Amino acid sequence: MMYYTKNKGAIKMEWIERLNKAINYIEENLTGEIDYEQLGQIACCSSYHFLRMFGYMAGMPLSEYIRRRKMSLAAADLQSGEEKIIDVAAKYGYESPTAFNRAFQSVHGFAPSQAKAAGQTIKSFPPICFQISIKGATQMEYRIEKKEAFRIIGISAPLDKEIEKNFEAVPMLWGKAAQDGTIPKLCAKMNSQPMGVLGVSACNASAEQWRYYIAVASTADAGEFEEYTIPAFTWAVFPGEGSGISIQQLEQRIVTEWLPTSGYEYADGPDVEVYLDPNPENTKYEVWIPVIKK
Repeated sequence: MMYYTKNKGAIKMEWIERLNKAINYIEENLTGEIDYEQLGQIACCSSYHFLRMFGYMAGMPLSEYIRRRKMSLAAADLQSGEEKIIDVAAKYGYESPTAFNRAFQSVHGFAPSQAKAAGQTIKSFPPICFQISIKGATQMEYRIEKKEAFRIIGISAPLDKEIEKNFEAVPMLWGKAAQDGTIPKLCAKMNSQPMGVLGVSACNASAEQWRYYIAVASTADAGEFEEYTIPAFTWAVFPGEGSGISIQQLEQRIVTEWLPTSGYEYADGPDVEVYLDPNPENTKYEVWIPVIKK
């Protein structure tokens, strides 16, 4: 039996309060600029980690949530009949009427001009409010590991700050690496821990451009490959195995079940996926997340 201790409850309450403060910030700035870096600061993590946490907790990307909230308010403004469409579009940050029309239709299913019609039904998406829920019926294995800085070599591609756009870019990079012989070449240069093909999301707060690396830990000559140094961190390491989607499920459990009551929070560092066995039918891997004690 798993006991939900008072200490864990207090830790999780603090974590939930941070997320709700971030939601309040979004609500206060729906007609202004929503700064993703500010959201990360409110939640005490990098903007990258906030975007991932939000997606797993809310079941939708942050950009989609913001779009739904803006279009809910925009529809209410239009139904009042007192504001012009072009003014409402500008109010919610759309300089192009075409972009506003597209966003409005994606949420409500009809053009902004139809919102003014008598009896028209519109959709309302209220603000999210995160609450405590008790989970954890299935155990999770992990270890805490301190590791000095280590060098990786490999290939990379830029990551978009709209997280959902990377769901196409990252698999394309892996497909390219598999087809052009990059992965065997990298494996031949692998000589350091962690031993495995690495997927590294280098998205720390100070980085001008987020990047995703397919790489190996190595002290060998980089040759045709790029180099990147992963700084020293304390890591929470979670083992897993299964099909490709299982790693996303594990990452979701880390964020929604382990992190809120662990006594740790995200450090400002890269996320690392270590693929120990590339068999697509039953991949064995580890998820490494950088952490600091609260």
